[in-house]
Amino acid sequence: MGLAGESLRRDIRERVYAIKGANPYTELETRYATRGMVWTMKSTTRTLNVRISPRAHELLRQLAQEEQQSMLAVLDRAIEHYRREKFLRGANADFAELKGDAKAWKRELRDRELWETTVADGISKE
Repeated sequence: MGLAGESLRRDIRERVYAIKGANPYTELETRYATRGMVWTMKSTTRTLNVRISPRAHELLRQLAQEEQQSMLAVLDRAIEHYRREKFLRGANADFAELKGDAKAWKRELRDRELWETTVADGISKE
């Protein structure tokens, strides 16, 4: 199928999304009906099954209801939040270790001073 076919697929997918309210991009396989034909298409995002405790499932369901979002969207946001938090904890631990070594910390501060001078290098912010 050429570019016209791809455009038609996208239009159908968007119309079905608008009518059904389901996100076709998060389903492994979605069926579309138009003009008496049924199309089966693989989505670009693959979903997987993950086991969680009944308590976690209930909390996830409640959060999704409160946020008026899908459980998948809430879970995605929670995982991204956890990933960022873990990164920052690691960075903080690394800086704490660096500060513990007086010589290394002094070099770090000197390097920062050198970088600060680049702000006044005459280049406009635009």
